[in-house]
Amino acid sequence: MTGTLACLVLTGLPLTIAASPLAAQEVSAPESTPESAPEPEPAAGDRSEQVREIANRGIEFLISQGQAANGAFSPESGTAVTSLCVSAILRHRPEARETPAIKQALAFIEANIRGDGGIYADGSLFKNYETCVAVDALIQANEGQQYDSALSRARLFIRGLQWDETEGLTAADPAYGGAGYGTHQRPDLSNTAFMVEALRQLGDQADDEAIQKALLFISRTQNLAGHGNDTEHADAVGDGGFYYTPAAGGSSQAGTTASGGLRSYASMTYAGLKSMIFAGLTQDDPRVAAALDFIRQNYSLETNPGMGDAGLYYYYHTFAKALAAAEIDILDDDEGTPHVWRDDLVRTLASHQRPDGSWVNRTNERWMEGNRNLVTAYALLALAYCR
Repeated sequence: MTGTLACLVLTGLPLTIAASPLAAQEVSAPESTPESAPEPEPAAGDRSEQVREIANRGIEFLISQGQAANGAFSPESGTAVTSLCVSAILRHRPEARETPAIKQALAFIEANIRGDGGIYADGSLFKNYETCVAVDALIQANEGQQYDSALSRARLFIRGLQWDETEGLTAADPAYGGAGYGTHQRPDLSNTAFMVEALRQLGDQADDEAIQKALLFISRTQNLAGHGNDTEHADAVGDGGFYYTPAAGGSSQAGTTASGGLRSYASMTYAGLKSMIFAGLTQDDPRVAAALDFIRQNYSLETNPGMGDAGLYYYYHTFAKALAAAEIDILDDDEGTPHVWRDDLVRTLASHQRPDGSWVNRTNERWMEGNRNLVTAYALLALAYCR
């Protein structure tokens, strides 16, 4: 296991869970004036065909150029990129389960299933992350239930990594309920979001004890006072967005304000939104309403708002996943302009696709976004929500 996996602090994967409790199909700005343009209508048929075309090119890149002789994708990162690539391919081509490329990739993942139930590379410091992303890959490949036992054991392993009473914490501790990397010795929102996703995929419901513990941690990562964030940073920014962690004094990948507040940024805000939804919150909850207000105020596919071009493709993926989970089809921006976000995202990803079918962050390699396998997987997973 090399240190490169430490850069994978931002990722995600599609879910196979029950419909979101959010019933609304649109998040609106204030009431429009008579001069306002009519709302756009989603063109699902045309969009689905475009998604199919560009996804096929991305898949062909992964299969023809991205895979190593041992079946892995970027094996220097442990199992993580391989799992993401398998999930990305199978989300678009379920029948590919029986192809040599997928069978070889699954064999690589299987070789890293550990006796403790985790799915991670030897010596990994990223056990929660690797196991959570492997869960989706095995679920997508589990047509014959051959992975049922491995998935059941992975569920117990993931639950065992949560920071709670077993670490001597109480619910008053800012670290309580979270999950994290082994390198930093504290939980973070990114890992906690992976944990919540995986547990929902593995059958745990929104009211499950582990997910409700996670909600305590997630609420403490939101710049919103009076609704679960009882840390010193709760009212320092107040924009409803999310930052990386409240633990160990708190930190944000977007830095701090002049007064010491932890800056919100979009990728973590979408991660926070979807995690709150999976924990059973609805649009009536002030935490969800505040997150959606931040999203409206910062709607963009040109950058990862708050982070510029850093983590851009993780942002695209989390953007799609969260809005799909929230059952939002049209989103108004801060000027009241309605956006069919799926159309916007497909156009953006189509324009960024390289001639060989891959994607890569051409301007910022932070968090391994110079790795074409990883970034192509992010793009394909995002596209899976756009059909």
